[in-house]
Amino acid sequence: MSSPDATEPPSLYAAREPIFPRRVYGRFRNLKWGLMGLMLGIYYVTPWIRWDRGPNLPDQAVLLDLAHRRFFFFMIEIWPHEFYFVAGLLVMAGLGLFLFTSAAGRVWCGYACPQTVWTDLFILVERWVEGDRNARIRLHRQKWDGEKVRKRAVKWTAWFLIAMATGGAWVFYFTDAPTLLVNLVTGQAGAVAYLTILILTATTFAFGGFAREQICIYACPWPRIQAAMMDEDTLTIAYRDWRGEPRGKLHKGEIAAGQGDCIDCMACVNVCPMGIDIRDGQQLACITCGLCIDACNDTMDKIGRPRDLIGYMALTDETAERKGDAPISVWKHVFRPRTILYTLLWGGVGVGLIVALFLRSAIDVNVSPVRNPTFVTLSDGTIRNAYDVRLRNKQGSDAVFTISVPFDSGLRAELEGLSGLSVTVNANETLSQRVYLNAPRGSAPATEDRTQVRMWFEELGTTNRVHQDTVFNGKAE
Repeated sequence: MSSPDATEPPSLYAAREPIFPRRVYGRFRNLKWGLMGLMLGIYYVTPWIRWDRGPNLPDQAVLLDLAHRRFFFFMIEIWPHEFYFVAGLLVMAGLGLFLFTSAAGRVWCGYACPQTVWTDLFILVERWVEGDRNARIRLHRQKWDGEKVRKRAVKWTAWFLIAMATGGAWVFYFTDAPTLLVNLVTGQAGAVAYLTILILTATTFAFGGFAREQICIYACPWPRIQAAMMDEDTLTIAYRDWRGEPRGKLHKGEIAAGQGDCIDCMACVNVCPMGIDIRDGQQLACITCGLCIDACNDTMDKIGRPRDLIGYMALTDETAERKGDAPISVWKHVFRPRTILYTLLWGGVGVGLIVALFLRSAIDVNVSPVRNPTFVTLSDGTIRNAYDVRLRNKQGSDAVFTISVPFDSGLRAELEGLSGLSVTVNANETLSQRVYLNAPRGSAPATEDRTQVRMWFEELGTTNRVHQDTVFNGKAE
């Protein structure tokens, strides 16, 4: 039994230290503002864009119509059996990530990741309400009083409204946005819609307001995966320690002899949303957002030293600069065998999807022979095969289709429940029709075990015509 005076073992868990990034100005900060505004605008506005598809289709430009298992993207309509288009887009997204990561590191994380975008937005609100870094630190350490309660209430309310708008915008992608908005306000929307908004509101509020960098470090797998796509020519943010060291303070407005350019002002640390010190080298937590570059360049301008003490560079640049040589051109880093291969693969998949999109038919048909029984013999000796036909009309208007087989096949087509060989398929719907093929007694198809046959489907009044190959089972003698 241990003595009561025994020293407690050290804890393996360190409590999170809140990060309060300082505001910074510069080209990378401006780039992040521009991309944030663009992406948030696309996300919130897209469900409200109208697109006239005619009387029988929804007028929403981008719509995931789960009820009818269709996806609308402006003039493009994707049906369930065309999921390969979605798979192709996912492959392109993956190759795009590989391409950008191999060229410029974690630019996705720093500029376009939803976690980064909404965290930036939440920090902007926090800064408007509570002030910049020092004011927010003081408020954090301050005891709960009227000022702290008021500011936290205003901030959390703004965060909640943003989070709720985020969850609300997401559900608008799955049904007609104006109709759903009215139903949500009047309490007539389905429980699934309210539950989805609630979950997305809670996660956005928690992730963007409180978890922030912890999502990037602990929850997201991408920081660990992206290392496999980087090499010595990948551009990433680094500190030029051969120029900045040894660090020292600025004395009487001048840097002392033998001292590096870094004056240890901590500006790069204070603006970092991940709370790291880039001068310690490459770190898993770095999202390469470039804010430390803006902060350091601002300091270098003030003390009259060259810019880019912190900047985008590759390992090969470090080797060259340490020797006093000029760095390799940015374009040579970007266009190299690996990135060219990713670009070719990405472009190849894209071209393939476009070609498949324009070559697809407006008619889709599936013919399934009835297997039980494979054939029946009618009273006059005719051999009959039955087929279940699914005819899909992917156009915005009703269409009449004729079903036939080649005249020289020795077979006659017949539609169950209909006197002719024509059927009407409503716009954007699928029709199931039983079709019979009859072979007269003694004919070649009737006496052979299996006969290959081609069934044709033609839209009246147009040139749309497709076929489906199947087999006719005869009574071999």
